[in-house]
Amino acid sequence: MTTPRRIAVVTGANRGIGEAIARLLRDAGLEVLPASREPRDGFVTLDVTRPEHIQALESRLRAEGGLDVLVNNAGASFKGFDAGVARRTLDVNFYGSMRLTDALLPAMKPGARIVMVSSGMGELSHGSGEARARFEEPALTREQLVEHMESFVREVAADRHTRRGWPSNAYSVSKMGLNALVRVLARELAEDPRRILVNAACPGWVRTRMGGTSAPRSVDQGARTPVWLALLPEGGPTGGFFRDERRIAW
Repeated sequence: MTTPRRIAVVTGANRGIGEAIARLLRDAGLEVLPASREPRDGFVTLDVTRPEHIQALESRLRAEGGLDVLVNNAGASFKGFDAGVARRTLDVNFYGSMRLTDALLPAMKPGARIVMVSSGMGELSHGSGEARARFEEPALTREQLVEHMESFVREVAADRHTRRGWPSNAYSVSKMGLNALVRVLARELAEDPRRILVNAACPGWVRTRMGGTSAPRSVDQGARTPVWLALLPEGGPTGGFFRDERRIAW
């Protein structure tokens, strides 16, 4: 009897945590399509800010019968802090993951899993006041979330973001938005008969180009929770934020 193909896409899989996630999913028996912004042998060329790359991947997955696992791992952290940095960071870390997920959702098979690789920097404790309160709204809609993220860029440009409770860290805000998107997506998918689960993972402080050499965790340790979420059995949790395979506070 032929075993059904199970296909996973891992973005930012050319190094670090993404590379480890791709390898561990292969070890678990999945057929992995690793994605990288720069063209390289054996990889899907995918810059999550480029619609033509996203469309090409969606077309390929439809031709191959669909998608079982999407791990949104690609992310960026830029030097400095101003409205331009805020915009570039959100375009990759928040909008990139949202647009890729939206584009690939129609190709997802029953029982598919979506994993957003987030960060402890995205915990709501990094914000305060009005900025934090909007993220905490239980009925936050996608439209409201997008407007809230756009308001961050506007407030940075006007040099009044701190008065609204935003941190002076675009990476942190992008991950706060990504976590909120997980909650929104979980509500949107609640009635989908395919029973798709979507969760966010905090890998911890990992020895990567971004994390630095002083970080206490290896890339395999950082990949552990994202892989666990990618392989959740039917009836597993959805709409949550996890570290070390345990739910943590937003």
